[in-house]
Amino acid sequence: MQTSVETIEPDASARAAATRLHEGGIGSLVVSTADEPVGIVTEADITDLVSAGLNPSETSVESIMSSPLVTVGPDEAIEAAAQTMRAHTIKRLPVVDGAVVGIVTTTDLSNYLPNLIRMGHKEEPDDDRQRTSIRVDTAYEDEDWDFAYLGDESQIDVGDTVRFSKTISEDDVGAFADASGDTNRLHLDDAFAKTTRFGQRIAHGTLVVGTVSAALARLPGLIIYLSQDVSFLGPVPLGQRITAECEVIEHIGNDRFRLSTVVTTAEGDRVIDGEAVVISDEIPAEA
Repeated sequence: MQTSVETIEPDASARAAATRLHEGGIGSLVVSTADEPVGIVTEADITDLVSAGLNPSETSVESIMSSPLVTVGPDEAIEAAAQTMRAHTIKRLPVVDGAVVGIVTTTDLSNYLPNLIRMGHKEEPDDDRQRTSIRVDTAYEDEDWDFAYLGDESQIDVGDTVRFSKTISEDDVGAFADASGDTNRLHLDDAFAKTTRFGQRIAHGTLVVGTVSAALARLPGLIIYLSQDVSFLGPVPLGQRITAECEVIEHIGNDRFRLSTVVTTAEGDRVIDGEAVVISDEIPAEA
């Protein structure tokens, strides 16, 4: 927890609260009276107030604060704190031991439990996503994915092109962090990422390159990746739809092919450039 906690009286004005938040570079103030915490006011509360056309100077903190205050004890396990934050859809949790002794945020918890940066979203995968089996060489296809092969589907030839498109979601980034162990906060922590050159969270570069692998998998035959040269040209923010396009540029013998590989955003910006070499085996007869 952070032991430095800023508090404010309930009868203070919303403008005073806004000034304290701005000058302190903080996101919330615990509302206290006689050392007893009674609520919390956040930047979002101030924004809601202004958007509603109310006068911050004439509006009290008590009238806009969240109350009753959801708290946690200093001896609680961080898993319990995380579950409390998720259950109440909150990002800040005052730590109370009689009086307020600290505050825990989702960012604090993410230092110990990287997956918790995604709290507030569905706890389970979205079972409504439509997955179908329409090819013998892929286990399934997803409704969000688009792909196309321009060429003779019975064999690979120079000039053939394959494309694969998908949206890079927050769940994708979280699952990739789990699978790879790359829990760089640039990909998982909104507050941290805002302080970087990108100003926001971005997808792992290797996750973006994965769409190249997805495109190659939809070439004719059983495709085996042999090599990949790649240059990262730009970031991919979460929620961006990207397209991998691979063109066969050389048949190098023994069912091996060299392809140019590029990934572009929906706006046409190129974020990946490179080349790959694959081998195309026959699909097993059992398939």
